[in-house]
Amino acid sequence: MAEAERIINTPDTPEDGAHRTPEHAPAQERTGRGRRIAVLFAVAAFAYALDLISKTLVVAKLEGHAPIKLVGNLLELNAIRNPGAAFGFGAAFTVIFTVIAAAVIVVIMRLARKLYSFPWAVALGLLLGGALGNLTDRIFRAPGVFEGQVVDFIAPKGFAIFNLADSAIVCGGILIVLLSFRGLDPDGTVHKD
Repeated sequence: MAEAERIINTPDTPEDGAHRTPEHAPAQERTGRGRRIAVLFAVAAFAYALDLISKTLVVAKLEGHAPIKLVGNLLELNAIRNPGAAFGFGAAFTVIFTVIAAAVIVVIMRLARKLYSFPWAVALGLLLGGALGNLTDRIFRAPGVFEGQVVDFIAPKGFAIFNLADSAIVCGGILIVLLSFRGLDPDGTVHKD
C-alpha cells in the first residue's frame, strides 16, 4: 500500500525533468496512457466476465450436485459458498472483506491516472476484475448485502477451493511483485536500486 500511495501522489506524467499537466503533455504521451488505461479496463472486463459466467454456470448446474472430477483425483469442480477470505479464513469478517475489496478498486482507479506501463495495466486489470468479481458476490449473494458468500468451485487435491476471480487476483499480485523486483513503476519509471 505504501508503494501505491507514493505512486498516487506523483505527477501525472513520467519523470522526464519537466513538470507538465496532462492537458499540456504531448499528444503521443496522452495517447500512450490512454492505451494503457484501455488495456487495464479490457483485462478487468474480461476477468470479470469470465468470473461472472463461470459462477452463473456453477450455481445453475453444479450447486447441490456431486463434484465433477476433471483430472482423476487431482482436480474437481465442487461448488461451495465461502463467507470468508482465501482458504475459508475469516468467515465472521465478511463485511470487512467487502470494504477491503472496495478499497482495492478505488486505489486501482486512482492509479489508472498515472498509468504508463503496459505490464502494470495487465496486472492492475487482473486485480480489478478479480476484486469486482468477488465484490459482486459479497453484495448480491445470500445471506445479504455486504455479507454475501463467494461462489468457489475449482478444487485441486490438497488445496483450497477457489474461483476465477481469486485466480485473477493471485496472477495480478504475482505480476506486480515481479514488476516491483524489476524496478518498474506504473508511471513508467524504472528504478535501479
